[in-house]
Amino acid sequence: MCKGLAALPHTCLERAKEIKTKLGTLLQKPDTSIDLIIPYPEKPEKQTKATKPSAEESSQWKDSLEKLLQNSYGLSTFQNFLKSEFSEENIEFWMACEEYRKIKSPAKLAVKAKKIYEEFIQTEAPREVNIDHFTKAVTMKNLVEPSSTSFDLAQKKIFALMEKDSLPRFVRSEFYQELIK
Repeated sequence: MCKGLAALPHTCLERAKEIKTKLGTLLQKPDTSIDLIIPYPEKPEKQTKATKPSAEESSQWKDSLEKLLQNSYGLSTFQNFLKSEFSEENIEFWMACEEYRKIKSPAKLAVKAKKIYEEFIQTEAPREVNIDHFTKAVTMKNLVEPSSTSFDLAQKKIFALMEKDSLPRFVRSEFYQELIK
């Protein structure tokens, strides 16, 4: 690999591979060039627990991110929407924090805390979330002795950001509009 590519974050390299794949497809099928410009949104993955909600149930999500995230189909759809916007790091961080809270073993807490910190919190992390310096400092202090609440402040900040920013965009998106039809 050339030196210039080695310096790029891992996520950039992943995106480059996706683009390379699309270009390869484009060269094989020239009539689908529009796919390269406007990628089709992914459909929510089928899960055994995730049944498509009623229009009434999904219409409640526009006012409550909490209700959206509690529904496995809603969570999956919201994730796919954020992936289509290349902004999935917030929901992935939130989900990692939810998993982290469930860990009981102090040794496993420490390992998972380090992984979450390196992936989402530290400066220039591969999927760095946008939190203020105070929140980052409090989180780092909490990680000296990891507990199930170490990421609570950062998770609340990211939840508020998604509620204020991502949820309104999701509600206006085709992903959501399809659900409430």
